[in-house]
Amino acid sequence: MSGRLSLLRLTGAASIQDGGRPGFLRFGLSGSGPMDRLAHAAANVLVGNAPDTAALELGLCAVTLRAEGGPVRLALAGAPCALRIDGEALADHRSFLLREGAELTIARPQAGVFATLAAEGGFPVRAVMGSRSLHRRAGLGEGPFTDGDALPLAGLSPSGGPERCLDPIPLERDGPIRVVLGPQDDAFTADGCATFLEQTFTVSPQADRMGYQLDGPAIAHGEGGFNIVSDATVAGSVQVPGSGRPIVLLADRQTTGGYPKIATVVSADLRRIAQRRPGEAVRFAAIDLAQARRLAQARAAVLAALSEALRPVECRAERLLRANLAGAAVDAFNPGD
Repeated sequence: MSGRLSLLRLTGAASIQDGGRPGFLRFGLSGSGPMDRLAHAAANVLVGNAPDTAALELGLCAVTLRAEGGPVRLALAGAPCALRIDGEALADHRSFLLREGAELTIARPQAGVFATLAAEGGFPVRAVMGSRSLHRRAGLGEGPFTDGDALPLAGLSPSGGPERCLDPIPLERDGPIRVVLGPQDDAFTADGCATFLEQTFTVSPQADRMGYQLDGPAIAHGEGGFNIVSDATVAGSVQVPGSGRPIVLLADRQTTGGYPKIATVVSADLRRIAQRRPGEAVRFAAIDLAQARRLAQARAAVLAALSEALRPVECRAERLLRANLAGAAVDAFNPGD
């Protein structure tokens, strides 16, 4: 019997994502890939995989899984979730062994939206056009998953050595989402641009992997109106249709669009907007292209350093010994000694 993870109970959105499907924009196909690339990479590095290995992305999801056919090493990173193996609590942002027949329960995130569950060796679902990522609107990849589905496992003989952990990755909720204005910011009135940069919006229920529509004050278009000749979009493009309500395009976006784009969310902040739930506040701040490049370089450096940040998971006894809880000894009959 080949190894697999059976999805016993699943509520929310779950899909396999890897590094994405680049190179097809000119054919009308966006790349997909993880909504939080830092969390995806961290989960994979924890189990010894390459950062872009196919993993299970969970969006506002609760799931119970069972290992079948053998043990598997797993790790969860991203939005903080309570984990239990056969009822016993376990921390996230660390690797752990799920033995055959054992059940792992992942609760709905306590904050944020997306968490990534990685398995040592990855999930070898069928690759389409060079990627295992699900692109639901394009009908590529396997999923979405429901109760009773099973995910194949690449490795049934987990490697030895200690389990490893990382400091939990913050959701970076403080401060505005940084954008570079344009390419069609001139299609809006001065007041419209000021509204975008100075007012607070909230994520609407119309939010998925394709894009997040924002509720709030309407952004005023200029004399040319809200229609343009369709041109290319990128991850982070902020379109403003006739309603004046901005839409931030994300991993599964359309590749072209006929609404003017007032700004583009910088790549380093895509995970920050993706981790906002419906009803949560969003503000924007404009930066220049040079600043955006520096942020992208800093984010790339963080990703490259994940492996170096790994450390062994200590058992509870070792942690107590390191803590020096007793401090200095005192004679109860002679407190001065």
